[in-house]
Amino acid sequence: APPDQVLENVLESVLEFLTAARDRNAASLVCRSWYRAEAQTRRELFIGNCYAVSPRRAVERFGGVRAVVLKGKPRFADFSLVPHGWGANVSPWVAALGPAYPRLERICLKRMTVSDDELALIPKSFPLFKELSLVCCDGFTTRGLAVIAEGCRHLRVLDLTEDYFHEEESEVVDWISKFPECSTSLESLVFDCVSVPFNFEALEALVARSPALRRLRVNDHVSIEQLRRLMARAPHLTHLGTGSFRSEPGPGGALSVSELATSFAASRSLVCLSGFLDANAAYLPAIYQVCANLTSLNFSFAGLTDEEFIPVIRHCVNLRTLWVSIL
Repeated sequence: APPDQVLENVLESVLEFLTAARDRNAASLVCRSWYRAEAQTRRELFIGNCYAVSPRRAVERFGGVRAVVLKGKPRFADFSLVPHGWGANVSPWVAALGPAYPRLERICLKRMTVSDDELALIPKSFPLFKELSLVCCDGFTTRGLAVIAEGCRHLRVLDLTEDYFHEEESEVVDWISKFPECSTSLESLVFDCVSVPFNFEALEALVARSPALRRLRVNDHVSIEQLRRLMARAPHLTHLGTGSFRSEPGPGGALSVSELATSFAASRSLVCLSGFLDANAAYLPAIYQVCANLTSLNFSFAGLTDEEFIPVIRHCVNLRTLWVSIL
């Protein structure tokens, strides 16, 4: 092989070890040879502004991408300062990524508008797809989630974080039951922002057949009685979103604090707690069992008074991140 080709092959092998986007960007500026080699070896494509580059230009330059991180609307959209229909539609990107990256495994979208039809293209276009994260996105419903759950057979991560979700209860699809009935590869399932009811029995069965599950955050339709059942099915969780953290007594009466505390005591791997979406402060002593291990605690939606909050925080000796809204 010509000397230039040998050097380029060696350079590509070296660049495989560069993972930080800033380092790879710097390497691509050295010369044309480095520019080409960096483009061929980049596996994650980060676009901080979906309007900064055209989808066609991105896929032409980077041919071996396995993961795409794409941001749309500016941050002040989180404070309702961007008008409805402003843009940041994911459709041109999905249309371009499908033919270019058949081996794509991961998509993370932030502040983008995503329709159910666009979600339906993911399992059709990417047979090896494993991770979908939607952060502060809108435009989709449970119909789109059902397509992802049913079509992405290798799914490991489905994280829905602070998405704007509006759907009539009569139109809700039982998306949880669409996951494969065999053992799954699921490692993270986050849907606390999906405000509509869901099939709890299907979720409990899904958790039971997902031995690799480590992150689970459920919505406010999960009571502490149901939470306890989920924790029994997944004792190795490291991140837990508790749902409502309120009792819905059945025929046997309300769950006692000591019974819930026993469940938390068995969950020795927990390092992150969130949820508490409609919390009953009387049950907070139940989490004392895991407080010493926690590095992150989110009470943003708990609506606690300082008298209710202080006894909990006294037990959290290793805490690094705390989100709280004190009444």
